[in-house]
Formats: sequence, C-alpha cells, structure tokens
Amino acid sequence: MAGVGCSENYSQPSAKMKKQTEVPDPIAEEADAIVDGEQAERLAWTVDVGSHGERIDRFLVSRVASVSRSYLSQLITQAAATLNGAPCLKPAQKVRAGDEVGLELRPTQQAMAFKAEPLDLSVVYEDEDILVIDKPAGMVVHPGAGNWTGTLLNGLLHRYADAVHLPRAGIVHRLDKDTSGLMVVARSRIGFDVLTRELAARHVHRVYLAVAQGHWQRGEVGGGPISLSQPIGRDNKNRLRMAALDTQATGGKPARTDVYLLDAAPGFSLIRCKLHTGRTHQIRVHLAAAGYPLVGDTLYGGKPLHAMARQALHAHQLCFDHPVTGTLMAWVAPLPADFKDAMDSAGLHYNGDLVAWPFEG
Repeated sequence: MAGVGCSENYSQPSAKMKKQTEVPDPIAEEADAIVDGEQAERLAWTVDVGSHGERIDRFLVSRVASVSRSYLSQLITQAAATLNGAPCLKPAQKVRAGDEVGLELRPTQQAMAFKAEPLDLSVVYEDEDILVIDKPAGMVVHPGAGNWTGTLLNGLLHRYADAVHLPRAGIVHRLDKDTSGLMVVARSRIGFDVLTRELAARHVHRVYLAVAQGHWQRGEVGGGPISLSQPIGRDNKNRLRMAALDTQATGGKPARTDVYLLDAAPGFSLIRCKLHTGRTHQIRVHLAAAGYPLVGDTLYGGKPLHAMARQALHAHQLCFDHPVTGTLMAWVAPLPADFKDAMDSAGLHYNGDLVAWPFEG
C-alpha cells in the first residue's frame, strides 16, 4: 500500500510510553549568527584606550559576541561599518582611542532564511508528534548556501506555527536535494528527542531503490545482501564530493550499506539499498566506489538516462516505532515518473508486492 501508514494492520503497541530524553541536534550546521527580526540594528561605540591600534574587525567582534568575525568582516566590506561617521570598507583598518565606531548589524542570510513559506508538501501521515512526507526531487531540506528559500524547513514553519520552537523545525534527518522519497519530521519535542535517539541507534529503517550503471556482479537477483562498508569522508581533491576511504585513512566515518539486486539488464541494475548509517551521499559514494555509479549522478560518474537527469535514488520505504506510542509503523512511497522512465529505458522491472513487510534485511 504505497504511501500509507500501517499502524492499523501491522501494529505492535508497546506496553510502555517512551520517555522524553534530551539529546543533541543531529544536524550540525548551525547558523553563523541569528539576529532576531529582519530590521538591522544600529550600534555605536567610542574606542577606549585599551583598544587603540586594534583592527576594526577585532574591535567589533569583541563588542558583538554573538556574531562571528568572518560575518563582521563581510558587513564591513558591505559598508555597514563607519569610522568617525565615514564608511569603513577595510576589516584591517586600525582604530584609535576616541574614534567613533558605528555598525549596522544586519540579519545574516541564515537568519533571514528561517521564514515561513507556503509550500506544497506531500504528506503521507501526520499526528501530534510526527509527520511523514514524500519529498520530491529538487526540494532542498534545509536552507544553506545557494538555497536560502523554498526549502522543506520553510514549508514546515508555514504549515505548523509551533515548529519554530523545535530544533530545525523538527527535521531529524535529510535527503539530498535531488533524492526523492520518504522523510520523517518531528512535530513535538518528545518526538524530536526520541527520533533523534532512534536514528542514532539505527532503529529507524530506511530502504532506497536505485538504478545503477553496470550489471551487478556481486550477487544474484533475489539473493541476500552484499554489505558495502568503506568509511566515508570528504574528498581531498574535490570538496563538493565525498569519498570512500581506506580503513586506515584519517577523516573517514564508518559507513555500511546493504545492497540487494532486484533486477539486472545489459548495462544497468536495479538495486535495493538499506542504510545502517547515515553519512553524506552514502549510497551514491558506496556504489560509485564499487564501480556502479547511479544513473544521472554526474558528481560521482553517472550519466543521464532519458528523463533521469538527477541521481536515480528514491527513499522508497520507511519503518520505525512511533516515538510516543511505540506502535510499529511503515510506509512505501510510489516511484516518481522520472525514476520509472529510467527503469523502463534500462529494461528493468520491479514488483513491489514482493517487498517484505515490515521491511527485513
């Protein structure tokens, strides 16, 4: 049953409610600085004797502790700082005792990005504690460089006024911009804390479908899983990429992807991937390192195939215990049109009725 929670037909209610536990935010890309509201704040100081001869950016960072020096330097080059009433454009400009320093403290792009925006979210399940959506390819999950608006976070802030009180508006994990499929979002603090803990403990089961280039040679159709477990870290030659690293290399984090072959055709394979860890680009990196880059994944050596111009990766299945009731819940997201087109073009077939439920492996 595509896109539908299975709590009625496949429920296993827990005898105990899960307790709220304080846990850290799992997404470690905090905003550089947050300035409340959208209006710039005008500040002014007189340089004291102890600051005589100091660079203006150092002087300002000692006065505005909540803002990084790099952002203050950016503001200076944008004529947001004044020295004795005149714009000061050089972060290295020295100040003297008695100088008057002014600053227009403008909201960062990060701060302005946390805005409610009406977006069409494909909701497959929601209650007071969780929300499950089917994310389309092309939607960014969280604001970041080059994508400050139109993200899932913006849509959540619009849909739920109380989401502003949750870390990341309730986002507990991510999908790449061009990966489609199922995501769970917390709607309550207890939901956020328990889901974060369960993700870290690998109790949230996430299964993906992928169309890979090359005829998979490591197992038979319908056979057991092949485990790919190379550590993953930043690619030293291209900082936009991740890389599968040698086990002795520094900077890599343990990663494991279980791969099942669902179908194969000359030059292509339909693969089911189960994540045991959640590293950046994990499936894409592991399959590319194994010699089977995803169709459309040009960053890791894949080539487009008809309508599939993005990586052929779809978060197809999601299964976990409800963070409050303990009820086992599971969902299946239907395949997007471009993914189906890629399968058809490659001569691949998939019978979703054969998927184990709840998901095994």
